[in-house]
Amino acid sequence: MSAGVDLQQLAVRREEAPSVLTRAAGRKRLFSRLVLPGGVLFGFLVVVGWAARDSFVPARPVTVVPIMPATGEAEEQGGEPLFQAAGWVEPRPTPVIVTALTEGVVEQLLVLEGQEVRAGDPVARLVDAEARLALAAAEAEKRYCEAECAAAHAVLDAARINLAQPVQLQATLAEAEAMLAKTETELAVLPYQVRAAEAKRKLAQIDWENRRKGANSGAVSEIALRQAESDLESASANVEELKARGTRLKGEAEALARKRDALRKRLELKTDETRAVAEAEAGVQLMQAKLEKERVAVDTARLRLERTTVRAAANGRVLALVARPGTRLMGMAQGTYQESSTVVTLYDPASLQVRADVRFENVPQVRPGQPVRIETPAAPSGALEGEVLFATAISDIQKNTLQVKVSIKSPPPTLKPDMLVQATFLAPQRTAGEARPDAASRFLLPRTLVEVADGASYVWIADRASGVARRRGVKLGAANGDLVTVIEGLNASDKPIVSGRDGIRDGERIRVTGEDETLGISGRGAASGSEQITRTPPPGKK
Repeated sequence: MSAGVDLQQLAVRREEAPSVLTRAAGRKRLFSRLVLPGGVLFGFLVVVGWAARDSFVPARPVTVVPIMPATGEAEEQGGEPLFQAAGWVEPRPTPVIVTALTEGVVEQLLVLEGQEVRAGDPVARLVDAEARLALAAAEAEKRYCEAECAAAHAVLDAARINLAQPVQLQATLAEAEAMLAKTETELAVLPYQVRAAEAKRKLAQIDWENRRKGANSGAVSEIALRQAESDLESASANVEELKARGTRLKGEAEALARKRDALRKRLELKTDETRAVAEAEAGVQLMQAKLEKERVAVDTARLRLERTTVRAAANGRVLALVARPGTRLMGMAQGTYQESSTVVTLYDPASLQVRADVRFENVPQVRPGQPVRIETPAAPSGALEGEVLFATAISDIQKNTLQVKVSIKSPPPTLKPDMLVQATFLAPQRTAGEARPDAASRFLLPRTLVEVADGASYVWIADRASGVARRRGVKLGAANGDLVTVIEGLNASDKPIVSGRDGIRDGERIRVTGEDETLGISGRGAASGSEQITRTPPPGKK
């Protein structure tokens, strides 16, 4: 080793900035000392919490019951009673409401409750004094419009005659032509008159000159001279007047010629006469429209008068008298209620139905067209035949029932609306080609285990594979005592939950504490003879 090497040059000074390697080493120590142990500890706590979840959030304890397979043909045989429901009779489909079609006050009712009426028969009469006065006023206005319409037709006929034969224009044109001819004649004679006047003036000139010479010699008096001078001046003035008249006559002839041409053009165009015809036709149309309006007013007034007699809208029997004498009816006025115009209600005795209150658990067994036996003391035979029409959307949460409409076949005359009846719903008859349900897929359950919500039936099932409760929809069949037949929705391995169902939720963790094998045993005696119940013991039990 050489003695000249300085080892101090290889030393690292601590006061200088840390290197990249130093910073990376610090981050690795932080991850290994804090993050990694923390993650391991968190994972351990999660595993321990999951393992001890029953201690923190215990599963709901429940008990289950094994389902009982149903065998036999009772479900498939038609006509077997399924369930009973109380109901009452009502018109089918609804009562017929007889309303007043005009406003007024009831003066007299013409029918009684239970009375049979035909369509168009009067059932009530309203006060009609105002309606009669309104009809009289409308008829008078109509007659006035008819007179105006006749006058308009007369004006139109005159206008058309004037247009076809314009005598007035022809007379005016002839008068203008006559005046023009007269003027032209005067103008033609004027030169001869001027020549005659000039001859008279020359004669007067000669006479005046002769008398002036005689006056100079004393042979003619002064008066005779003045007379001759006056005659000369008069003859000169006449000549001048005739010459000036010729100019005026030419102007008058030209004006009369223009007037004649204008009248001839007017006669050719007939503008005023054509306009008069058009105005007369418009006047006739106006009067006809007004007359038609008045006719409608008369028909309206007559209809209102006729409507003061309220008539039945259909054949039937009076169900109830709604209006009374003195009741004010609003007719078809806007903003009024139906009851404000109702006079009586009718029903058809041959078309009645039953509104039955069916319990929710029996609703799945109701089908349209299903036979129903209707029992009432009012029927001579005691029982009537009926058929399910449809299930309504009207339910009663206090009685847990849904209303079902059932038609009555051939109702007797003694059966009236609002009578209480007992309806027995029967199993429907199956057709030859209809598929028969598989007996192996039908099971019997206690009626208390079936829940009904929104018109559907449900059963709580214990899913032991996942340890949760499942809400499963089922389809019910016939009821036998305390048991009900489930035809769809269950399997032989399902375990319905008996206890612990209060407040349970779909998917909630459960813990099966045991099986109740005695639940529903009493229902065996209620089952029909053809509906035997077999029970399969749970695994591990003999």
